[in-house]
Amino acid sequence: MKSSFLSRSVLLACLAVLSLSQAQQPEASAPKQPTEEEMKQMIQKRIDEIEKLGWTRQGKGSLGGKAEVAIPPGYRFTSGDGTRQLMAMYGNPPTQRELGMLATEGLGPWIIFEFDESGYVKDDEKDKIDADDMLAKLREGQEQGNEYRREHGMAELEILGWVVPPRYNEKTHNLEWATRLKSVGSEGISINYNTRLLGRTGVMEVTLVCEPEEMEKMIAEQEKILTGFSYIEGQRYAEFREGDKVAKYGLTALIAGTGAFAAAKMGLFGKLGIFFAKLGKAAILLVVGALAGLKKLFGKMFGSRQPPGE
Repeated sequence: MKSSFLSRSVLLACLAVLSLSQAQQPEASAPKQPTEEEMKQMIQKRIDEIEKLGWTRQGKGSLGGKAEVAIPPGYRFTSGDGTRQLMAMYGNPPTQRELGMLATEGLGPWIIFEFDESGYVKDDEKDKIDADDMLAKLREGQEQGNEYRREHGMAELEILGWVVPPRYNEKTHNLEWATRLKSVGSEGISINYNTRLLGRTGVMEVTLVCEPEEMEKMIAEQEKILTGFSYIEGQRYAEFREGDKVAKYGLTALIAGTGAFAAAKMGLFGKLGIFFAKLGKAAILLVVGALAGLKKLFGKMFGSRQPPGE
């Protein structure tokens, strides 16, 4: 009964957007809109697609035999395969380095874990990080990445600037920075908060994808979540031994290299944009205007799932 009620609520919200869209367009130029039954089928299909990815909601998530992360209350974990499928579903090309993802229920923020088997990265460049130079290189890399996006029918991305300039924590061996980006031709803004966790054989790339209004809360939340992250024995940065593979690059390249086509990831607006793709440009603009309210409704669409007994 509850699931049916939520589905009807979301359906009504979608139809309200459709009505507003049609009211703002001349009848002759209005695109053909899905019927009520078609909208219902679209919603149910998306629910089924996401749940089929396979989610674990308690215990620990295994990250490719390299590390593990505790699954906090309110989050769910999927493997590398599930991560790649979900990213592709929402127009984010996978890197093929994905090991897993933590996500809130519904369409909330993502925390994506990828591993670069590059070898031990020395941190002797920690005092040579030039934020302006790094931003220019990120933008240059994204321009190259947009060529790939155009070829594959994906929206181009524009890096608008720093939210958090690059910084390195010598105690935890974590490199962090955050960028604000947008999908070209839309008003949707997304935040990518990047953390690089240095290990013995490479680097765990952690990307928090969230909306601007979520950033402050989610950065603090991710810090807590990462206290539940650990490399397995033999993979820790401090376990480096002479003769181990050493990376051919340092900390600055870890930042500049993320301009590659798959690095920048769009969050909620990208997801809603694809979901509403059949509704026409006016409907998309209305979704942007009502983003906060629709986000809550779409969160309900997927339900709140907890492990048995909780």
